[in-house]
Amino acid sequence: MNRTYGPGAGLTPAETRVLNAIDEQALVGELVAMIRVPSVTGSDAESDLQHWHTSRLTTLGFDVDTWKLDLDDLADHPDHPGTEAARTEGYGVVGVLGPPGIPALVLQGHVDVVPTGDLDNWVDRDPWSGAIKQNVVHGRGACDMKAGAAANLAIARALVASGVKLERPFALHAVISEEDGGIGAFATMLRGHTGEAAVITEPTSGNVVVANAGALTFALRVHGHATHGSSRLAGHSALDAFLPVHAAIAELERERNAHPDALFDGNVLPYPISIGTVRAGDWASSVPDLLIAEGRLGVQLDEPPAEARAALERAVADACSRDPWLRDHPVEVTWPGGQFASGRIDTGHPLVDEVVDSIRVAEGRDASLVGAPYGSDLRHYTGIGGIPTLHYGPGDVRLAHGPRERVDIDELLRATRTLAVLTARRCGVHL
Repeated sequence: MNRTYGPGAGLTPAETRVLNAIDEQALVGELVAMIRVPSVTGSDAESDLQHWHTSRLTTLGFDVDTWKLDLDDLADHPDHPGTEAARTEGYGVVGVLGPPGIPALVLQGHVDVVPTGDLDNWVDRDPWSGAIKQNVVHGRGACDMKAGAAANLAIARALVASGVKLERPFALHAVISEEDGGIGAFATMLRGHTGEAAVITEPTSGNVVVANAGALTFALRVHGHATHGSSRLAGHSALDAFLPVHAAIAELERERNAHPDALFDGNVLPYPISIGTVRAGDWASSVPDLLIAEGRLGVQLDEPPAEARAALERAVADACSRDPWLRDHPVEVTWPGGQFASGRIDTGHPLVDEVVDSIRVAEGRDASLVGAPYGSDLRHYTGIGGIPTLHYGPGDVRLAHGPRERVDIDELLRATRTLAVLTARRCGVHL
């Protein structure tokens, strides 16, 4: 049953009407429906969910721009953000409601999710069930970020159902490929879609994320010398050669996290360097002659990505110069995959106080301003688009990408109400 708001609570009658028009049952139902679409980054199901958004926004009466991305043209762009998943097609979706002009607020969400991993780790062994248990929705994408995308649609529906009129337009952006670089947001900005301010409804655990670090995917090729395992000393294991490089990366991580921005207060590792995959050797009784390690390098706030790359390359080169084997067989560093710069909003921008105040009105609490250690589409909106942007949405990012991904329904409803208040106030609703 929907919660009903009456006069007071710092809301105008028109704002109250929007809040009361949120269809909570439909909100949860659409979240479950989205989870049941296995929209792994790069899959055809990404397109399925984009067309799904188009259908819903069109039905609501939005002016909808749906376009097929020219992937080849985007790949040739000098600022292309990189990708990690093979992709044959992609679509952008932008819906606008209200009078002509620049949207006063953009709500943005990505439809893609990461792969499921080992299904044996999932409780129900079905990451796509969208099962509801004890007021919690389970499944891949439940919090990252189909809950946020469902909240955006719920607000779009509430604006129409409430019958209010907008003084300024509202926009909803649905994008692909956030998980592997953000080519969807990149394309949306290049297409010219804009706004006075934007909120990306990523999971923020009740905080307002006003800055986030970047992340650069790197690959290391470490060479060894193969021989029979029984004569190991006649060769040189690429795995052994990798160990001093790994130690150097750990030291670099320590140095880069020694003095983090105050927005990361309480986070001891805002700029992690993580080795995600390691592949070495092709036969159990052979000494491996090649190791390939792939990982992600955290980019500090306001740090140019080129400087972050140089820091890692320098650390690897220094490690090679100190090692007798690596001195003659230096490690090769390349930068495939997603390249996320950092991003932030000026905390003096009115949007920040407006979000905090909307939380106070809708949820009855004060929220903290924090930085996030992960990359996101924020840097496309603030950088290419020049749109002041922050994150606020339902869910806990610590549950994202894992086999226990879920979102609490009460948290989903609270965040949706907050975003509805924000939207009503930014767009100037009236009866």
